[in-house]
Amino acid sequence: MASPSSIPIMLAHQEYNYEETDHEETPTTSLISKPPSLSSPLKNPKSLTLFSLIVVSSLSIFLAFRLISPSFSLSSVKARSLSKLPHPVVIILSFDGFRFGYNLKTSTPNIGRLIAEGTSADEGLIPVFPTLTFPNHYSIATGLFPPYHGIINNYFPDLENPTDWFSASNHDPKWWLGEPLWQTVARNGFNAAGYFWAGTEVKKGAWTCPPKFCPKYNSSTPFFKRVDDILEYFNLPDKEIPILSMVYFEDPDREGHIYGPDHPEITKAVANMDSVVGRLITGLEKRGIFEEVTIILLGDHGMAGICDKKYVFLNELAPWIQIEDNWINSAGTLLTIQPPSGVSSAEIVQKMNEGLSSGKVGNGDMLRVYLKEDLPERFHYAESNRIPAIVGLVEEGYTVESKREKTYECGGSHGYDNLLFSMRTFFVAHGPRFAKGKKIHSFQNIEVYNLVTAILGLKGAPNNGSISFPNSVLLKK
Repeated sequence: MASPSSIPIMLAHQEYNYEETDHEETPTTSLISKPPSLSSPLKNPKSLTLFSLIVVSSLSIFLAFRLISPSFSLSSVKARSLSKLPHPVVIILSFDGFRFGYNLKTSTPNIGRLIAEGTSADEGLIPVFPTLTFPNHYSIATGLFPPYHGIINNYFPDLENPTDWFSASNHDPKWWLGEPLWQTVARNGFNAAGYFWAGTEVKKGAWTCPPKFCPKYNSSTPFFKRVDDILEYFNLPDKEIPILSMVYFEDPDREGHIYGPDHPEITKAVANMDSVVGRLITGLEKRGIFEEVTIILLGDHGMAGICDKKYVFLNELAPWIQIEDNWINSAGTLLTIQPPSGVSSAEIVQKMNEGLSSGKVGNGDMLRVYLKEDLPERFHYAESNRIPAIVGLVEEGYTVESKREKTYECGGSHGYDNLLFSMRTFFVAHGPRFAKGKKIHSFQNIEVYNLVTAILGLKGAPNNGSISFPNSVLLKK
């Protein structure tokens, strides 16, 4: 694999004109003529022009960032001042697989309180593609699309050294590109805490993963203990308190995969996560700092129901093309194929799509395969040599496997098109710079990086987010 530091990347910073109107909203964008550069695994940057990246990002993905209430103006309300903390503090809680709307399945008084007293995305937070855990957690942390931060799947090989695979436990910094928030905080001379968040155990730059603030991942650690450990940081001397804590929770994703998004076990898991939020609120209130600490609740992706009759089996394409198992890098909800040298990827795509559209392959019309460079640009899933040559997009609720090996139980999955509502998650923020009881339109999770650095007053790293997004959401100081 090429050295990350040797390959240039052009990043687009989008600007949004934030306007309040009583009628139709109109998004506007402007171009920055000299964007900063950053390392990336790009091999073929010719298609990543500044113009195309900005236009696709702004026009295809993002909505106009306008608060719902036309009578409300951010300029008329000022941020609440700090009296007990010497510096702004942000705590981000990520609930894996928390589909947008889950909080309406049952009574969630603590999440509801933060919504009522804070700011929330009215139709949820939009993940990046693919809608998988590691790519999205690291996009939240870096403000980068997966090709530019390097984590393009949950599990994938180095295509130049196929015996070397990335996995959840791989903390080699060669895989993890960009500058995550905890590294930004450390670079600016402050403490940060990363509690099981993807990438926090990777030592790079100013970030050394100090044991006190960066525990090794242990899925058996009780959720309440994770919260209590974060609260304990406030007992440290003022200068040692982490100004950023990012905490990961495995639920309700675990229940979603087993039971699907509409099972009573999901309702129980959501209620449990609400109690986690309540524990954090209570702990901050006991310390008299609840109104001074910024709390952000979000997820990485949503969840869709899957079942046995919604499978596509690649071996049924045999009359057209034989797809060898060792060509397949990933299947399930995201099909990626890397043919061996000398085998034409274009010919494979042509023959696969011919078979899939023939009506002779079960659920064949539910899968479409592309050369990665021919994917719709809004996916931002081509400009990396880590992404295999062929990418297959499957319809919501369907799954791709090499061949049938068993009867598949109904359950849930994710990884689909990131614009599907089933793939959306939630965004709730409460703190001195968030207006009370306000709704904002959906936005993509790459905006979180700039939002957090703005709250903390730090100079961030180059990223794919909008430099003006924070001003459209935050109260003025």
